[in-house]
Amino acid sequence: MKKIAIVTDAWRPQINGVVTTLERTVADLEGFGYRVSTITPDLFKSFRCPTYPEIALAAAGAGTLRKQLLAINPHCVHIATEGPLGWAARKVCLGAGFSFTTSYHTRFPEYVRMRWPVPLSLSYSIVRRFHSAAARTMVATSTLKSELENRGFANTVLWSRGVDTALFTPQSGGSGDGKPMFIYVGRVAVEKNIEAFLRLDLPGRKVVVGDGPARKRLAEKYREVEFTGYKQGKELAALFASADVFVFPSLTDTFGVVLLEAMASGVPVAAYPVTGPVETVVNGVNGYLDDDLRRAALKALELPAGPCRQCALKYTWESCSRQFVNNLSIHDTEMFERRAQG
Repeated sequence: MKKIAIVTDAWRPQINGVVTTLERTVADLEGFGYRVSTITPDLFKSFRCPTYPEIALAAAGAGTLRKQLLAINPHCVHIATEGPLGWAARKVCLGAGFSFTTSYHTRFPEYVRMRWPVPLSLSYSIVRRFHSAAARTMVATSTLKSELENRGFANTVLWSRGVDTALFTPQSGGSGDGKPMFIYVGRVAVEKNIEAFLRLDLPGRKVVVGDGPARKRLAEKYREVEFTGYKQGKELAALFASADVFVFPSLTDTFGVVLLEAMASGVPVAAYPVTGPVETVVNGVNGYLDDDLRRAALKALELPAGPCRQCALKYTWESCSRQFVNNLSIHDTEMFERRAQG
């Protein structure tokens, strides 16, 4: 049985698309017959991420990661994030001469720039250096792949995303009051450009599902908007299904699993024509993309549920997980322990 080690700084109790993707991937890999071990922040002492206290960052160096990987002795290592665990695992694998793969989930250069005056050229040079050592770097869309290649990233390959179409499904009843319901689901943080949604003059109700460092400020500023906090499972599925339009104001997401969750629920999407939405939203079919987000939301309000659902059915977690496996750098005979001791 092949053993896979996945190192990630993003893990439970965080609630986001990266964690959802990794959890589903781990479950599928185990179903395929692999033995999967995850190295995550909850295994170590941690500290709170500056400006984002709900995220715990592991205080672990290369020596600690080496012990962890020796105990697992994997056939392959996948480093999912560029945080402290990711950098430590990268150092260990390079020292052992053990090839590994990475994935690019988050636009950290842009996120950092929104908080501190750090030049994008500097941030991207650091992130590019991190991924340049990998045998392959997995990215979610062809648009992002081209963008990163233009920034000098090498060996990029596609790893798409999926949706649980059994959980996220159309339901009867709608919002219950006859008024249109426009919903946003995701982190409530500056990088999500959420105020572009909150400022819109739209009929009916606006609902924000999620939490984050900007929630308190935005809830006080936009008192007419309902902020529910985090929701998961059937509660989240019910909120999606009760909406009339899912509004996705982000300009920086690399994919947006929530887009698929909305479509699977029969809810059309309104978004900007940027990386992520351009891969999944077809104007007039399952939503509208427009530089005028209000116009996109109002036009999406006219779309039926059926085509949205049909578009989502094309994205299965199983196919994504098989794509992940095909991208891995698997050592058939020389496992980590042999390389590290060698």
